[in-house]
Amino acid sequence: MSVDVGPIGIIGGSGLYGMEELEVHEERAIATPFGSPSEVFVLGELRGRPVAFLARHGRGHRILPSELNFRANIYAFKSLGVERLISLSAVGSLRRRYQPTHIVVPDQFIDRTRHRPDTFFGNGLAAHVAFADPICPVLMAVCADQSAAAGAVVHRGGIYVCMEGPQFSTRAESFMHRGWGADVIGMTNLQEAKLAREAEICYATLALITDYDCWHEEEEDVTVEAVLAVLRQNARTAQAAVARIVESLPAERGPGECPCVNALEQALITDPAVVPASVLRDLEPIVGRLLGNGRER
Repeated sequence: MSVDVGPIGIIGGSGLYGMEELEVHEERAIATPFGSPSEVFVLGELRGRPVAFLARHGRGHRILPSELNFRANIYAFKSLGVERLISLSAVGSLRRRYQPTHIVVPDQFIDRTRHRPDTFFGNGLAAHVAFADPICPVLMAVCADQSAAAGAVVHRGGIYVCMEGPQFSTRAESFMHRGWGADVIGMTNLQEAKLAREAEICYATLALITDYDCWHEEEEDVTVEAVLAVLRQNARTAQAAVARIVESLPAERGPGECPCVNALEQALITDPAVVPASVLRDLEPIVGRLLGNGRER
């Protein structure tokens, strides 16, 4: 059975490689101009709504954060017609009140990555997308409300430090991030948020707290074993939250309801007459509505 994907995508992070309630119809490999996504997309229905699910790190968790092909992942979601993207990610807490098993729905980022491609543009087409508020406020509110309704302890808003990894923080770095006022730390979400905004996809993340990084004098330093133990404990709540989020989202986005819907309209700066035809073809799912559907010039 071939699936016409609806407007909702889900990215599962560490320890969340599938959705128990997802009625699978199809697994689809998608080629992109930027290479292959992390895994085949699992297409189906979740509580009666069509969704596309991607295991961020691949099945079996074989891809490091620095190795992720973020452009291919987001491009593939866009080519499937996804308009809203829900991310699930394991994070460390930088605050005492944010405890393991809690969920933070952050609204800001600090970038501590390096050498990661994080834009679709270049090669003859320049764009500068507004990113002051990197998380979709509408999707964020639904994520927070429905996560709380699913029984999670939820913290609305917060600053997510995106570090390079794959090593965890040094103790000095952990104290520095706390000094900056950051709330949680992870390795993946910033590039997804940047590319989703360029693709005019609404993006929000459920940051699943698994540990206290290495700053907390009364807690053990973060380890993979500890992270996975907490994720297994919280997996059912996280999946129930996502199911409720998917079920409660409106069928369509309203025009102008958030900064994501028309993010490119004031961002493209290059004269369309000089954009290479190959770039227009490659980026047709992203810029086609603004630059003539990638036709030859």
